[in-house]
Order: sequence, then structure tokens, then C-alpha cells
Amino acid sequence: MRPTIKICGLSTPDTLDVALAAGADMVGFVFFSKSPRHISFETARSLADRMSGTALKVALTVDADDATLTEIIASLRPQLLQLHGHEPPQRVAELRHRFGLPIIKAIGIARPDDLSQIAAFEPVADWLLLDAKADPAALPGGNGSAFDWSLLRGFKTAKPWLLAGGLTSETVSLALAATDAPGVDVSSGVESAPGLKDVDKIRRFIAQARQAQLK
Repeated sequence: MRPTIKICGLSTPDTLDVALAAGADMVGFVFFSKSPRHISFETARSLADRMSGTALKVALTVDADDATLTEIIASLRPQLLQLHGHEPPQRVAELRHRFGLPIIKAIGIARPDDLSQIAAFEPVADWLLLDAKADPAALPGGNGSAFDWSLLRGFKTAKPWLLAGGLTSETVSLALAATDAPGVDVSSGVESAPGLKDVDKIRRFIAQARQAQLK
């Protein structure tokens, strides 16, 4: 079985085109003003119009209110919403019902006890994204930090999930082998500088991930 590959934080036509041509399964767009990957509604509309094929558009938000989410959805027309903030399970369920879109819920992992919160989100999220837990002073994601993959040894969930946090073309095969993750999510690992995607790194990452065979 081949892993699901998500390239997140895309913001330009050329990098989006490369991600799609290289075979990304999901492409993520960030709507969070503090992030160097943040895009405007106008840019979102322009990028959405370039989309064709089977890749899924993912709108990444951080504790966004309903009015903002309504504008995001109108501009990008995503197939999934990614909640990367402190949204509790009740909020996840509410947004899934209100907007009728599948939800990816990001969960920060640093210690074994961080895994205990997953159970509360399994009934309300459609996907889980296990990311390196961010320092309170840092951005909630896209920081280029990995967590200890051994924490996921024996991890099981009925929901599809993505592994994130510090992945690169050099480490993605090792990460998949160590965790048996059904999918991977990369942002900073395919950049030349924060927010600046590198087309060669995108191609290499997808190629390396595609070579990995899941059990």
C-alpha cells in the first residue's frame, strides 16, 4: 500500500503545479496571518482555479471563527478542513456539522501522555495529523521539528492519519518505516526558507515517499 502524501503551505502557482505533477494526494493552503505561508482569499481563489485531477485541497486554519471559515471555504473550495489550533472535540464536531466538510485534526506529540488525547478526537475527526508539539512561543506547525517516532510504536487507530513534523526527503522513508504511518505531511521540509517552497525539494520528497511500501 502506498502512503498518502500531503504537501502543505503552498502559496504560488509554480510550486502548486509541481506538487500536483509529482503526484501529491493532498495540497494544503494556510490561512493563519502569523505564518509565513499565509495566503489571501484572492490568492486562494487563483490557486484553486489551477487545480485539476484527483489531489484534494486542504484549508489549514488555527482557531478560526465561523465567519473566517466561511470566507476561506468560499475562496478555496476545499475538500477538507485542517484544524491546527486548540480546537476541542466539541468544536471539531460543530464545524464538521456546520460546513459539511471532512476534518483533519492536528494533535501535538512530545511525550507518551500526549497520545491520550487522541481518543477524544477519533469520534469527531475524519483524519488525524500527528505533529511535533510546538513550543508555546512558536507557530503551531511548520517549525521543522520532529518528535520521537518511537512513541508511535504499536499505535493503532481506526481513522486515517498523517505523520508530520520535521520530515524531509532524507528522512521520510525512515519515518514511514518507524511508524507505519499511512500518510505524511510536509511543509518546511520542502522549503529553501520559511514560506518559500523549493520545487526540487517537493519532487524529491514525493519521489522518496512513493518508494516506501507500507505493510
